[in-house]
Amino acid sequence: MADKIRWGILGCGRIARKFAADLQYVKDAELVAVGSRNQQTADEFIKEFPARKAHRSYEALAADGHVDVIYVASPHGLHHEHALLCLQHKKAVLCEKAFAINLQQAKEMIATAREQNVFLMEALWTKFLPHYELTLQMIKEGRLGKIKSALINFGFIPPSPVPKRLFDPALGGGALLDIGIYNVFMALSVLGKPDIIEATMTPATTGVDEQCSVIFKYNDGAIAQLFFTFSSNLATEADINGDSGRIRLATRFYEPATTIEFYPGRVDSKVIIPFHKEPGFGYQFEARHVGECLRKGLTESPVMTHNDTLLLMETLDCIRAVAGIRYDVDEEK
Repeated sequence: MADKIRWGILGCGRIARKFAADLQYVKDAELVAVGSRNQQTADEFIKEFPARKAHRSYEALAADGHVDVIYVASPHGLHHEHALLCLQHKKAVLCEKAFAINLQQAKEMIATAREQNVFLMEALWTKFLPHYELTLQMIKEGRLGKIKSALINFGFIPPSPVPKRLFDPALGGGALLDIGIYNVFMALSVLGKPDIIEATMTPATTGVDEQCSVIFKYNDGAIAQLFFTFSSNLATEADINGDSGRIRLATRFYEPATTIEFYPGRVDSKVIIPFHKEPGFGYQFEARHVGECLRKGLTESPVMTHNDTLLLMETLDCIRAVAGIRYDVDEEK
């Protein structure tokens, strides 16, 4: 493999720009190509983030022999189609969350990657952030005792003009797959697969979920309470509570943090654990990991495994079934 991992980016939207900006903090990575269905959009992108080639189609990007790995940054309703396109051209893929619309699509994507013997990983960036890694380490060390509950909120009112994808059923719109996935991911991380799921949602005018309340129940008595919404601006926080301690992840728990609040005893026994925050948005951590995997010849991440993705998609499907959130693609065989 070359001295640098050669990245391509499929899609030229907001998150693609953040990822491209953060590649500068990955010493052995370079952006070499982007793909868009609009040539002008692709040309404008590489003016902002210099690259060798701006492709006017996703097919041309997937076929580019100078590209080692493609970051799929299109709306999640299109991830299945676009990831398969890249995998069929034997390109390694880092696919933005939500990985797919449903479990059936996710299984097909993973099966294709295995058939092609090509690397595929879901880009759930939180899993690679230092504060998340320390949180799991503290739980594993027993510093919170037995985990009894998790309370996780995420909500904002989308500013005008509201991105079409947020409420478009054809693109997998709705709060669950866009932001609620972080709540679900965090609960699964600390408590595992729930034994019972309860959920209810408020539909938007398009029929997708504008807000949703979810409860995970466990046979050992633990409970996770998750709430996510596009109709209110919430304090986006996660509280993880054990019988001998508590961790609070405040101010956007899913993003790079500068502190963790640890309560080892009484409610007023707060200990602030600081973090050095790297420059950038935080996408460089997952990009570095992908590069490490590719240099080792891996086709699956040992951190964000295929089974992790399948469990997350299965859980999202269960929530949608209970809450009554459906997409046309669910009917496809």
